[in-house]
Amino acid sequence: MYNLIKLNEKDNVAVAPMNIPNNTKVENELVSRAQIPFGHKIALTKIEQNSYVYKYGQIIGVATKEILPGDHVHSHNLEFAEFERITERKNKINGTDEVLESRFFNGFKRANGKSGTRNYIGLLSTVNCSATVVKKIADRINSNPKLKEYTNIDGAVCLKHSSGCGMNNQGYGMTVFNQTIEGFKKHPNFSKVFVIGLGCECAQISLYQDKEENDPVVYMNIQDEGGTKEIINKVSSQILEILPDLNRDKRVQIPISELTVALQCGGSDAYSGITANPALGYASDLLVKYGGSTILAETPEIYGAEHLLIERADNNEIVEKLEKQIDWWKNYTTINNASLDNNPSPGNKRGGLTTILEKSLGAVAKSGTSVMTDVLSYAEPLKKKGFNYMDSPGYDPVSVTGQVASGSNVICFTTGRGSCFGFKPSPSLKIATNTNMYNNLEEDMDINAGSIMDGESDVTKIGTDIFDMIIDTASGKPSKSEINEYGDDEFNPWVIGATV
Repeated sequence: MYNLIKLNEKDNVAVAPMNIPNNTKVENELVSRAQIPFGHKIALTKIEQNSYVYKYGQIIGVATKEILPGDHVHSHNLEFAEFERITERKNKINGTDEVLESRFFNGFKRANGKSGTRNYIGLLSTVNCSATVVKKIADRINSNPKLKEYTNIDGAVCLKHSSGCGMNNQGYGMTVFNQTIEGFKKHPNFSKVFVIGLGCECAQISLYQDKEENDPVVYMNIQDEGGTKEIINKVSSQILEILPDLNRDKRVQIPISELTVALQCGGSDAYSGITANPALGYASDLLVKYGGSTILAETPEIYGAEHLLIERADNNEIVEKLEKQIDWWKNYTTINNASLDNNPSPGNKRGGLTTILEKSLGAVAKSGTSVMTDVLSYAEPLKKKGFNYMDSPGYDPVSVTGQVASGSNVICFTTGRGSCFGFKPSPSLKIATNTNMYNNLEEDMDINAGSIMDGESDVTKIGTDIFDMIIDTASGKPSKSEINEYGDDEFNPWVIGATV
């Protein structure tokens, strides 16, 4: 007998907790009519052709043929279909007026009042043409033995990318690019930032120079400084000279209400929405109750579940903004001969996810149940405490780049297939959805939420563990991705529009 995972009384499919052979009695009178792979769906009842298939008590698609009890339900007999979303906003959700007595983390308090979880030096290119220069400067600083003398400095971060020119100077793409540069320039995990351009690009450094005389950011162009070697030598020398000053920044006790956590997933599988994502949602709600903030993103990966966010919206204005973002994505995918249902990757499907509707329902669970206080455009600065939503693609490096630009100083990243990911300057915690993958990639995973499915733990316990680990990591404990030295190559601003 197999203990199938049925998530809601309305569901007509269940999830296999392990590989189920063909013609095997599963439970009661149900017999498998095909091999059901680990994490895949098995039909519980007869489902007529063109009828809806339900999981989480929600629609995940329609049957393309008649499905009998015990059938394997996947891409061969289930497909994406549009359906009418019925939403009703709720006035009070999850004790939104309740703020718990403060807890603290040990972080870096900046002169502008913001709070950091790391103390890096940022080398930010405005254009791909200056990418080599910022990389060489970062490498020179990080390899200098002198850096080891300054224990309060985490190192230099090279933020190189492939954009910044060949783009419409006035379009939406330039707007979100500028927001991204601004967000990283001002990020509290940096004690000092150098913004370096070539000199002739669309993203001129003059766009980012603050008018205040006390602007701590240094701006330079390769063309103005006499070339590659000159600017590398000049910036490297300046950084080495100020290391004693930057090292004076020490960790102090800061309320966890100053934490902003990016909620992210990658390499999702059928267990993402059952174990890791709900547990992260519980941790997100806890942080919000303590006055902190979380940011959910990836618009293509909330499609089909956006009604669950709308029900929790603080006001109609942000509902309209979210609906406009979804309409934008529908048009964007259409003009590029794509579909939002193209999102589930081959790995997602091998892990048991069939349609974007199914994937989105699991992904939204990362946000918990708190009120959605605001909806942000990509890389837009966080303005309201609490749970926020940010528009972004589903591609993890691009999405996280926007979340960190918006102010995230910690990242929580759930994965079922085993994404290996880090993102400087913000530490990233990786949460495994199943024990098999955790055991296989233990050196890359920080928490095993698979113990929920194993019956050894529950969502509340793992959610509390995630919450505690967020505080420990914010206080300086290295995450697995930091130990493995991930994070130097994931900075990836969203490129929108034609490259000309």
